[in-house]
Amino acid sequence: MHKKVFLFDSHNVLPTVAFLQELPSYQSMLRRRTSAGGLRDYHSLARSASGETRSLLQGAGAGSPVSRQPLKEYALTIAEKRRLRDIQEANIRYLSGWHQWRQTSSKSWRKFVEDTKELSSYLELWRQDIRSIEGKFGTGIQSYFSFLRFLVMLNIVIFLLVFSFITLPSALSKHGAVNSSYVKLPLKNIEQHCTVYVVSGTKGLIYFYNYLIDLLTGTGFLEMTGLFYGYYTVDTIYFSLLKYEVPLAYLLTTLAYLSLSFLWIVKRSVEGFKQSFVRSEDQFQSYCNKIFAGWDFCVTDVNAARLKHSSLHYELRTDLEEERLRQKVAERTTKEKMRIYCLRILLNSTVLAVLSACFYSIYRATVYSQENISHDNKTRFEDNLLVQYLPSVVITMANFIAPLIFSVLIKFEDYSPAFEIRLTLMRCVFVRLANIGVLLFSLWTRIRSCANEKCKACGYNYQLYPCWESRVGQEMYKLMIFDFIIIFAITVFVDFPRKLMVTYCSYKAFRWCGLQEFAIPDNVLEIVYGQTICWIGTFYCPLLPAIATIKYFVVFYIKKISLMHTCKPSTRPFRASSSNFFFLVVLLIGLILAFIPLGISMTHIPPSKACGPFMNFNRSWDVIEHTAHHFPVVLRNILNSIVSEAFAVPFFMAVCLIMFYFIALAGAHKRVVNQLREQLIMESRDKLFLIRKLTEAHRLS
Repeated sequence: MHKKVFLFDSHNVLPTVAFLQELPSYQSMLRRRTSAGGLRDYHSLARSASGETRSLLQGAGAGSPVSRQPLKEYALTIAEKRRLRDIQEANIRYLSGWHQWRQTSSKSWRKFVEDTKELSSYLELWRQDIRSIEGKFGTGIQSYFSFLRFLVMLNIVIFLLVFSFITLPSALSKHGAVNSSYVKLPLKNIEQHCTVYVVSGTKGLIYFYNYLIDLLTGTGFLEMTGLFYGYYTVDTIYFSLLKYEVPLAYLLTTLAYLSLSFLWIVKRSVEGFKQSFVRSEDQFQSYCNKIFAGWDFCVTDVNAARLKHSSLHYELRTDLEEERLRQKVAERTTKEKMRIYCLRILLNSTVLAVLSACFYSIYRATVYSQENISHDNKTRFEDNLLVQYLPSVVITMANFIAPLIFSVLIKFEDYSPAFEIRLTLMRCVFVRLANIGVLLFSLWTRIRSCANEKCKACGYNYQLYPCWESRVGQEMYKLMIFDFIIIFAITVFVDFPRKLMVTYCSYKAFRWCGLQEFAIPDNVLEIVYGQTICWIGTFYCPLLPAIATIKYFVVFYIKKISLMHTCKPSTRPFRASSSNFFFLVVLLIGLILAFIPLGISMTHIPPSKACGPFMNFNRSWDVIEHTAHHFPVVLRNILNSIVSEAFAVPFFMAVCLIMFYFIALAGAHKRVVNQLREQLIMESRDKLFLIRKLTEAHRLS
């Protein structure tokens, strides 16, 4: 039986009741008495809160919800949980054999799942290393290494998908382990010169450094291996009674790893979004969290504890500065607003000019590299390698110089400190990811440029790019290799010498310079940039996820050694929850941008006629339509109905209704949360009121 909340008549009450009417919560309800709906909501919440424990105790039978869920899920005292457990055990004897078996099996299954999760946690990759980092440097830096582990696991899964459904069947077919047929072009529809594909640089006298160039650039002996798109020329593989269509598997595997990455990232980011949303809901709550719950008890190192203390001080000082800036913004005159807006327009124009300069430099470097790549074995090693890596070098310089300019310009735009950081980071994310897009645009411009009728008959520049997909794969391969070389070189040739100079040199300049900070955002942008390259390049270089897995595996230890021995933690604080959400949002942006070039490549650019599994099709996407034509008539009619307007309009309306329902549900939940928050505030005021009354009564006695 539930407890009830009454509003008493103020004219005829007992002294005890009159005293209770003085409570702040009751006075608040009286003030809201005219709002009947709000009062009913408050009453229902009060009844549910007061009757929760009693209903749990009364409904603790074997068939109740309590018996189906672990007691640790409820916010009860130990004594109440023991009483519930005794009631459950006493009620088991009255159950039938079927219900007893169900309850026993349910408990056994829950225990098995918990034991499995506990065992899997011990098998987790880098478990002890990440815990050690968390203990010394806190949860912010630990979240970066956990994010790096997530990318390693993601690339392992992508590699297993690609290897199982594309590389392994094609390799078995190439070695004659299974019966298969290769792609055959109808020569009456295709010009003969479009089908010629000769890998250059593999004939004649080959020097050792040519093998090194091939290894670093993906040309030569690597070009016709399973590493690149041109290797996969198998059309159909026969497994006894089954036919395995390699072109269809190639396209569906690409869509599968992109969809899997999207769902996995969204799933991991939901929890961080909830915490970020709750924390940003109320500014007063943010202050309370920093003051009463801001300390990271995982920190055990003395220096890290001092840094955490200063970071909390920095956070509070930043919050006060933001509050001062908000007041300053509110007090601005129209003249001051116009001046600031004009200044921001000028500075943003400068940002656009910097971006344009970066993009144009990448475009010119790509064009020059493609025009001057030499496959002559007599070409100097240094010259050929520099020309091959020129786009990668220019992209790396743009990624380094542009953020420095952005960090200087942002100081003159008069934003709050938090917004300055977010805007600078978003600009850096854009310039890194857009540079990849400019590189691909430059390549596709060269690929689609045709100067004569023979070239137009193929649909692309067959003379320079007989297998243009492999050339794009080589560029992605070089970006991945060069990115790893830069990470390794900065750690070995910059961070370590800087550590030695700061530690052992007494010059004030070295002391003033200090150790390199382990900047979490910059390190995250590095690996997100590499992962975006992997997503785009896997279609053209199917084994690129394996290279990315090895790269991130080595990068983990490079960053760990750098953190432990050559760097100091960043003075800017990062919480694990907000950091994880930020990391995943940036990663999701990279994934969405990876969809764009891949979608354009599969649906608009003609595939090569000399290599790859899509030689028979005008577009890679046509393999879906070709496969659908071989479906049974009934299934084909169903698919046609699904893609028709008659199905799309009702489906869109149903999705809109579902969306409106969840929006309304979220609004209702938010109102309940606000009411519960008000109830907690009223309870705290009641406690203060009662303490004050008890103190007064004690003085009078």
